[in-house]
Amino acid sequence: MRKRLLVGSAVLALGVSAVAVASQTPRNETFRQLQLFGDVLGIVEQVYVVPVDNKKLIEAALSGMMTALDPHSNYLAPSNYDDLRERTEGQYSGVGLTITAESGLVKVISPMDDGPAAKAGVQAGDVISAINGQNAAGLTVSQVSEKLRGAVGTTVNVTFLRDGEEPREVVLTRDIIRVDSVTGRLEGDFGYLRIATFNENTGRELTDTIARLKREKPGIKGWVLDLRNNGGGLLTAAIDVSDAFLERGEIVSQRGRRPDQIERYAARAGDLTDRAPLVVLVNYGSASASEIVAGALKDHARAVVVGLTSFGKGSVQTVIPLRNGQDGALSITTARYYTPSGGSIQKIGIEPDLEVARSAAEARIVSRSSFIYSEAAYATALDSSIGAERKGAHMPHEAPGLEYPKDKDYQLERALDVLRAGGVVANVAAPPATVVVDGKPEDVTEPTADKDAAPED
Repeated sequence: MRKRLLVGSAVLALGVSAVAVASQTPRNETFRQLQLFGDVLGIVEQVYVVPVDNKKLIEAALSGMMTALDPHSNYLAPSNYDDLRERTEGQYSGVGLTITAESGLVKVISPMDDGPAAKAGVQAGDVISAINGQNAAGLTVSQVSEKLRGAVGTTVNVTFLRDGEEPREVVLTRDIIRVDSVTGRLEGDFGYLRIATFNENTGRELTDTIARLKREKPGIKGWVLDLRNNGGGLLTAAIDVSDAFLERGEIVSQRGRRPDQIERYAARAGDLTDRAPLVVLVNYGSASASEIVAGALKDHARAVVVGLTSFGKGSVQTVIPLRNGQDGALSITTARYYTPSGGSIQKIGIEPDLEVARSAAEARIVSRSSFIYSEAAYATALDSSIGAERKGAHMPHEAPGLEYPKDKDYQLERALDVLRAGGVVANVAAPPATVVVDGKPEDVTEPTADKDAAPED
């Protein structure tokens, strides 16, 4: 029986064994390949230069098999499976990173709000190159996660690579990551809602936070929903969040391998914000469940989306425990998800209605295709299934100038400008700003037709 379905880091107890998964390969050929695996394992055990741990070899083989499918399918050893369940419950011990792997590199999808990594300045797109002085190249997500986890108060030295900068070694002190999924505050006449991750508590926390802010300031004129650097989480939580702002209509659909494998999720009556204007903030660290919410609210014209095109992870992972979790679990991609209009987010992402970079440095990243951090950058990523492609390298429509204070949030300011204009982008004037790209000044607030075309390098 289905208990939980996650988008991003999924947990689903199906109570089935791996044997139940049907193979498209003829039975005899399958048995021959399994015998080949056994033969290789036996040779390694007998002739390798030092004694080997067969359990580790088999786990590595399982990891390799799963990661060959796509970037998000993987084998979870028992300890990693336990860690995953802890994360969905909203608390765990570690450094506060959501990570993924591609071509032998482990990259940061998003740092958790107020976690050790976020406080140290780690950003989405950073590459983990070394842990405690040991090269991290070739390690799986599970192996890196295991090295980053540890007792509260202990430290781990992590070296990060970032475009255009020298390698940076950071000492991170492990801590209990208490994931307050939802936080909120007043911004003048408007309410600001931040969702850091989608877990079992998100729907309840969002309801409570909206109610608290409405008590503090009756008649709130509009809301900002901040999903930046939110790497995803539970599908059920994404549905709850979308439902909080919608009166009716489809939120998301997921479609599996067969034509009859379609599930649709719809909103129930009742908008917790009384249809007040809404702006959703996204960036390239917004993935998975975040994209479900942004896509649903955009398609229903319920919200204006501001920021940068999201990550583009439009696939659903199902976690299948092996022998009730005693042998770990498989996290395997089982479906793509689609926005209410039928659009696939996979490899494309959610494009903002008002494209705004947070800083001049971020604008430079988007302007250089080789450094855009997205699902589309993965060689083994699933296709979008609709033939569309992610927008290539281009200069964002807006970015703050180099003189803009680093302690201010330009994207949030522009979101509030949209609310002040009644929630209509066309009414929002773009302030003049110039950034420097490859040593040359570039106006990013009044793009010409050539800049809109944004040919790839």
